[in-house]
Parts: sequence; C-alpha cells; structure tokens
Amino acid sequence: MDLTLWPLVSQPWTDLCAAVELVERLGWHGVMVEDHFMADGGGFGAVSDPRFEVTSVLSALAVATSTLRLAPLVMSATYRHPAVVANWAATVDHISGGRLTLGLGAGWQVNEHEQYGIGLGTPGERIERLDEYCTVVRSLLEQVSTDFTGRFFELSNARCEPKPVQPHLPLLIGGKGDRMMRLVARQADMWNMWSMPAAFSERSVVLNHACEQIRRDPATIRRSTQALVMVTDSESKAKRFIDAAGGRAAFAGTAEQFAELAEQWQIAGVDELVVPDWHLGTGARRAESLEAITAALRA
Repeated sequence: MDLTLWPLVSQPWTDLCAAVELVERLGWHGVMVEDHFMADGGGFGAVSDPRFEVTSVLSALAVATSTLRLAPLVMSATYRHPAVVANWAATVDHISGGRLTLGLGAGWQVNEHEQYGIGLGTPGERIERLDEYCTVVRSLLEQVSTDFTGRFFELSNARCEPKPVQPHLPLLIGGKGDRMMRLVARQADMWNMWSMPAAFSERSVVLNHACEQIRRDPATIRRSTQALVMVTDSESKAKRFIDAAGGRAAFAGTAEQFAELAEQWQIAGVDELVVPDWHLGTGARRAESLEAITAALRA
C-alpha cells in the first residue's frame, strides 16, 4: 500500500515544502492537495484561514519534486471550465515528467460558492455536471479534437495541445454515494473517500457492483482513502482528538497503532493511504511523526 501526504495549504509555503521534501526523502508515493479557496468554518478550519490555490501549488511542486506522484484532492467541477483544467493538467504533466493524477469532484462547500457568486446546484446537478466534465476532459486529453454538447458544457472542434506525457492521464474521482459510485465506475481510474476501514469496505463493495453492472473489471480502479491523523503516546490526548473529530474518520495513537489500522485499510482494499499533516505538529515534531509513521508501516 502506497503512502501519500496531504499537506495543509494554509501553512506557510516554506513549511509545506519542508513536509513534501521530507516524504520524498522517505520514499513516499505522492502528494495530494485540496482545492478550496477558504475553510468551511467547521471541520476544515476557520473561514479566516489563508489558503494557497491548488493549481499553483501543484505546478510549483512539479518542479520542486522528482519522484512524488502529484494530484489535487479534488478539483471542484464548479470552479473552472473543463477545457481550462485539461490544458493545465497536460502542462503540469509535462513539467512533472508524467507524474500527475487529475482529481475531480462534484463540489460541496457552500460558503465558497456564495462568496464568489459561483452556482453550486443541487446534488443531482453536481453529479451530472461532473459526469460531463470528465467526458470533456478525457476527450481533450486524448483526442485530436473534441465536439461536445451537453447540459453544462459545449465545445466545437476544441483542441488541447500538447497532449500529456502519459498516454492515459489518470482521473481520480472523490465521493461515496451510490450515484457517485456509478459515476466512478464509468469515468475514473482512481477513487477516493474519507473513511475508516469498515466504511471503506462497504463502499468498495458498492463500487464493485457498479463496475459489474457495466461489465468493467473492478480491479482496474485504484482506491485511496484518508482520515485525520494525530500521532501521540497520550491516551487522554488521543481520546480528546477523536471526540473533537465529531464522527469524522480520525485516528489518534502511536505510530505502531496507526500501522495496525493501515493493515485493516489494506485488507479492505485500499491501494493508497493519504495522510493529512494537519494534526502532526510543525517543524521537528511533524518530521518526527512522519518518520515514525514511515518506520512503523515498513516494520
């Protein structure tokens, strides 16, 4: 099972780079970065927290790294036209030497859309938009030209050049509902959701069934997940952290206990485990946590 870092994009740029540099030295698989312009005021931080923009961050990391797989987790289909994203993705794939996975999602965060005057739509509309979005992006990245007429997007003899380095640039889709699982089965090379092992296993079965319905081999979809992580030897701190998570997927405990949990995720079918650095501390403390996680998972 591969390890991927999710660095907090509201931390100073030098700190973000330090975390990325460390996991690359430790031999981790990749880095994923969220696509939000602000926090939601709840589980994702205070609305006043600063945020670096995802396309800029990943473009910079494409130059700053040499081995890590890079991906947005995930880009909202509401913010940017799919042709703009396809051209960005192809460019970053060249900059990185073919290391980009394009993560896409339907969008969900209300305050961003309200503040910027961007339409969010109903859940059904968001999924339909994302479906069209994936079709348009895939065609632009792989076909000479694209003609498309849908409910949300219309393209005429549209081109995207140069094509990516990768002949088939992977699309990652984030989500967990039944309708999203059917979309993942149709469109995705990789799937992601927040989870603990039992929840991941249940949703993975739903995805398998969706694949079987369209005669796709479920094994052709790579699977990833993440939870909030705190490394601590204190049982009282661990309990407070889990309680504060309010039911969200979260772990708190020693690195060895995290390795035991990671084994359960792997049994549930996880190919790539994403570790947010949000609660791992800063500076030397974060480095110690990441090194401990690495050692425990390799033991």
